[in-house]
Amino acid sequence: MNLTDLKALEERYLMHTYRRAPVEFVRGEGALLWDSEGKEHLDFLGGISVCSVGHCNPDVVEAVRDQAGRLMHTSNLFYTEPMVRLAERLAESSLGGRVFFSNSGAEANECAIKIARKHAHRRGVEAPEIVSFDRDFHGRTYGALAATPRLAADPALGPMLPGFRAAPFDDAAALREAVGESTAAVLIEPIQGESGVYPLSDETLLAARKACDEVGALLILDEIQTGMGRTGSLWAYEQTPVRPDVFTSAKALGGGMPIGACVTTPEAGEVLEPGDHGSTFAGGPVACAAALAVLDIVDDPGLLRRVRELGAGLREGLLALDGVVEVRGRGLMLGVGLEAGVDAAAVAADLLDRGLVVNVPEPGTIRLLPPLTVESDQVERAVATIGTALISYAA
Repeated sequence: MNLTDLKALEERYLMHTYRRAPVEFVRGEGALLWDSEGKEHLDFLGGISVCSVGHCNPDVVEAVRDQAGRLMHTSNLFYTEPMVRLAERLAESSLGGRVFFSNSGAEANECAIKIARKHAHRRGVEAPEIVSFDRDFHGRTYGALAATPRLAADPALGPMLPGFRAAPFDDAAALREAVGESTAAVLIEPIQGESGVYPLSDETLLAARKACDEVGALLILDEIQTGMGRTGSLWAYEQTPVRPDVFTSAKALGGGMPIGACVTTPEAGEVLEPGDHGSTFAGGPVACAAALAVLDIVDDPGLLRRVRELGAGLREGLLALDGVVEVRGRGLMLGVGLEAGVDAAAVAADLLDRGLVVNVPEPGTIRLLPPLTVESDQVERAVATIGTALISYAA
């Protein structure tokens, strides 16, 4: 079956919720992908920050094959070793509380929202509110969607779940004003990913922590894209002056397998009780075995230091290119701001033709999310390819 056949089948049978690039990838290894024509591509998107230890990482593949050959599913009505071992690893590497497993980042955020609301009801709040930032992205299920202000504004998807309000992005004063006695939680990304890679300032994070403490609300950090070493520490909050009550993880957690997690402090971990929440597939042994293998690779000081070093070199190389006006982000999570008038979508299409996979989260920005195991010569190759593509676009 060729690409033309696939396009015809997609047009007929798949819901039109994605605009797919005209390429079929059939194989991956490390930071490389090969399409159906045998052409090699350097992947600086990583499945949208999912394949952080590279495509088909042999340790992850081995863990999946071994577990799938022994036991694939039993449900959460019984014990499995990968699930409880992974919960221990996640809790002990972060907040020291408890973990709820899900199948995606949106589901992890749904759990966090439920914890926040029940926690608020326990302190007498009748109509809990959750505050997030304009331009935040927390998912497309209805609770997570309601906390994603720009998507929640679409009347065709309404009515939205009530109890959510938005503050202007990175505005500490506006955030403090938005938080009140009815606030259940502040739910924010430490670095906004889908909007174009915009880090929150330490001032705003401190304001969020203080405002939550003053009213008894929870600070929830959405680390679905920033976590698992992406920024050069296992969790992005470790490079900030705040510690959340809850954070969510997904994407890179499974190394390509679908899994998410809501991780809490000891206090917040006691909020949900039997029957409050659940999932048929979440915490399955195969996905958890994959995540344990990913953690073995990523939770390593040497690798995390290398992520910071490679990220600094990538940033420096990009800033030297004609047509690049700024580079935002941390570690290997970078948004490349292009000169006014440069069509980022056209540049990305050109880069795909040249064998480099990137993403355009907003007009004027190219997002780079390479595997954390990317080689230094591959970073140099990416910078050179972007530079060549920009020659025809830069003023």
